[in-house]
Amino acid sequence: MIRILICDDEGIVQESLKFMIQKSFGDKCEIESAKNGRIAIELAESFHPDIVLMDIQMPGINGIEAMQEIRKENKNIVFIVLTAYDKFEYSQKSIDIGVLSYLTKPINRDVLIETLRKAMKLIRERKEKVKNDLEIKEKLEVVIPMIENGFVYSVLFDGQNSENSQNYRELLNIEVDYGYALVIECGDELHKGVLSNTLGAGIRLQKHYMILREMLKETTGGIVGDLVSNKVIVLVPCNQETEEYHERVAKIDSVRSMLRKLEQQLDLKFKAGIGSVKTWNEIRESYQEALDTERQGVGKVTHARDLPVSCVYEDSYPVKLEKELFAAVEEGNQEGTRERSRDFAMWLMSQSTELSGVVRLKAMEFVLWAEHLAYMQGGMLYRFQDREGYLETLLSFQTYEELTSWFVQKMVDASRHIAMKQQEKTSSVVERAKEYITAHFSEELSLDEMAKELGISPYYLSKLFKETVGVNYIDYLTGLRMRYAKEQLSNSDKSIKEICHESGYGDPNYFSRIFKKWTGVTPTEYREGRMS
Repeated sequence: MIRILICDDEGIVQESLKFMIQKSFGDKCEIESAKNGRIAIELAESFHPDIVLMDIQMPGINGIEAMQEIRKENKNIVFIVLTAYDKFEYSQKSIDIGVLSYLTKPINRDVLIETLRKAMKLIRERKEKVKNDLEIKEKLEVVIPMIENGFVYSVLFDGQNSENSQNYRELLNIEVDYGYALVIECGDELHKGVLSNTLGAGIRLQKHYMILREMLKETTGGIVGDLVSNKVIVLVPCNQETEEYHERVAKIDSVRSMLRKLEQQLDLKFKAGIGSVKTWNEIRESYQEALDTERQGVGKVTHARDLPVSCVYEDSYPVKLEKELFAAVEEGNQEGTRERSRDFAMWLMSQSTELSGVVRLKAMEFVLWAEHLAYMQGGMLYRFQDREGYLETLLSFQTYEELTSWFVQKMVDASRHIAMKQQEKTSSVVERAKEYITAHFSEELSLDEMAKELGISPYYLSKLFKETVGVNYIDYLTGLRMRYAKEQLSNSDKSIKEICHESGYGDPNYFSRIFKKWTGVTPTEYREGRMS
């Protein structure tokens, strides 16, 4: 139903227009009339017209003024101007209001009806757009929480897959490089920092999760994870790594205020921990800080800086360099390990001109930890006697050059062992995959089925396959099938249909299309070409 408001101070014009509209559109339109601008403005508020036929020259509030007022309340109304005068006198003001068309009195019936058809088409398109926008919004309200939860758990628990984290950040429009973690837990009561009946409280909170989520979004602007048991994790993007004292206090106050509101609404008690600002690659540290702080703190909201739960370094210590060095070791990045080890040795040299016991101990500490990482990843076989002589060797060094050479080599050795183990694992998986494909290429063979058979995720298998073999799984499988098909077409009397099925295809037509795509000829042409 299209609502049309006719505004003209001449009753006969109103009736004429109403008659023409009803005759052409029947009950598809609902029509109201106004004899001046004031009544038109009042009717627009209650009648909510889609189209307004507005006379320009009326006593009191004229048509231009009336349209301006109506437009303030409804941005989507379509205005059609009725005038007995030169329209150019009003054209600029009308354009500003958004007039669709001008009709000069006396109104031609065909022109009126055609103009109304255009207006109705425009209204339908607008309504359809609004409907589509609402549907998209509804879908996003379902999808976005899933994406946000995926991001939270990808960043915190899938640290080896930085590509996944980056994809999520692009989906969520996260352009900043820093963030901090917020952990919130609930219970029935909070006494001396301890929540009671956390399991039951978590179950009750589940049905109010959307209230909690919206309040968290409003308070922090962060990325909110799912409610797991009685705990919610929030990752809050930041513009910079430094965090001033007043910013820390403001965070605590805003979270405390939010928790009080939640407690009033939900009849539950809440406790929160806030981690320090980190890069996205280090955000797991902020999460661990937030979790430890929340559980150890006695107040409702505690910041990691208020209750230190991680190692605190003196200002001059190269924390970033240390993290980069051990990240390179864990990745099996030998060149990166070599460079960072040399940088750290240079820093040691800057702290003491002589080879002091502290310097020797620090070098030993790093080497032992790097080897520990290699042991834990299976890159090195642990033998109790392998470190025999380390201490004596360190004590024998007379110069920094000697210590640096030993230190760098040991760190690189640990990194190399890790890299070799990673390569061994990768090669083993890919070789098993290739063997499985060779044995089963004539069957329906999906990536998911093969990944399940090998006991790894399809995503990881696909990534390994592409990086190691140089082609994706589908192309490799298809190439194997095509080689088999060409061999059978050349050296057997089997029918093309038989060869099609033995090659893993159920549809001969599809098989023929794939074969031609790979070889440039059909199976029949290939066989005839080989026989001629």
